[in-house]
Amino acid sequence: MELIILFGSFTFLLLIGTPVAFCLGIASFATVMYMGLPPVVVFQRLNSGVSVYALMAIPFFIYAGDLMVRGDIARRLVALAGAIVGHLRGGLGQVNILTSVMFGGISGSATADASAIGGLMVPQMKARGYSVDYAVNITVTAAIIALMIPPSHNMIIYSIAAGGRLSIADLFTAGIIPGLLLALSLMVVAWLVARKRGYPTEPFPGFAILGQLFMSAIPGLILIAIIFGGVRSGIFTASESSNIAVVYALLVTVFLYRTLSMKDFIEATLGAVRTTAMVLMVIGSAACFGWLLAYLRVPTQMIEFLQQISNNPIVILLLINITLLILGTFMDMSPLIVITTPIFLPVAMAFGVDPIHFGVIMILNLGIGLCTPPVGSVLFVGCAVGRIGIGQVMKTIWPFYGAAFGTLMLVTYIPALSLWLPSVFK
Repeated sequence: MELIILFGSFTFLLLIGTPVAFCLGIASFATVMYMGLPPVVVFQRLNSGVSVYALMAIPFFIYAGDLMVRGDIARRLVALAGAIVGHLRGGLGQVNILTSVMFGGISGSATADASAIGGLMVPQMKARGYSVDYAVNITVTAAIIALMIPPSHNMIIYSIAAGGRLSIADLFTAGIIPGLLLALSLMVVAWLVARKRGYPTEPFPGFAILGQLFMSAIPGLILIAIIFGGVRSGIFTASESSNIAVVYALLVTVFLYRTLSMKDFIEATLGAVRTTAMVLMVIGSAACFGWLLAYLRVPTQMIEFLQQISNNPIVILLLINITLLILGTFMDMSPLIVITTPIFLPVAMAFGVDPIHFGVIMILNLGIGLCTPPVGSVLFVGCAVGRIGIGQVMKTIWPFYGAAFGTLMLVTYIPALSLWLPSVFK
């Protein structure tokens, strides 16, 4: 009965349009009251959910990414990517994807990637004769790459949801090869679609121009090295890295590029505060919800249930992936990570899956959910930037979904894609 109240009230509130954080909190409160536990338990669990030192990294990474967006870094990365891959078939589509790889290492946010890169690339692609649906398809699916490339703040959330015992440095490292593999898959599909539709290529500007553009983009690229290199080497933690990223972003955009105005600085600061408040509210409420799941032995029951279906890890991972893909179409990523990690991580580990490997699977899987209706936030951003209806985009986005799903299957069933690079650094 307790689980019926917990999931039933949560589902009902979600269906009537209640914000996710309140859905989680109210469902948890109703269940605690039914069980006869002290109501203060809800607030204690909510407080403990947000009172985690590693969470400090999230608002500062968001802040640093926003400063970089407003400080002209994205435009310089687009120019560099154009010089590198613009001469391929469907040149601006290839540029869009490569820029997402580079910018993802700065923002760590799929939504920021879709907004910043889409705002620059979609109008250019439309002006060069590319169809709007093609431009938005690429922008939306390429934004998933930002979730895999450090500094993905969703990796930090996963580490905390897993009990805080997983190395954030290992998670950051584990996402690099899958992120690059996703980029390569999307580039192949973009090339095939562009060839079929007869889209143009861009002229190669020459190595001299390429060198100039690289030099111009170096300060932004250095931030990637600072974040990843510092955390991976142990010089500083992820939280300390995020603070250094903000200071560095301010130095580059204010004193080197001189492109960050006071208005942009204030808007970036307020935006980071708002985003942080929303994220922490969701994480705190989801932590309480997750505690109740553990208290009611949901992970244990899930393991027993799946063992009755099959003892084959291949089948179990496929079932988990399908479940996460379905859930990802209805809920945002952060609460889903906090809710589903305590349920599915013990199941995966019971079948011999490494928790670092499972984290990469989960992040990539739920990232695909951000690009699917009805609650695909990245899809909404891409359609808003391109000024096109979701129905029109959904008619032609399937090859790009196929590339993302194919990458997910490779990452799921070839653990070395996620685990080899962390082992090298150890």
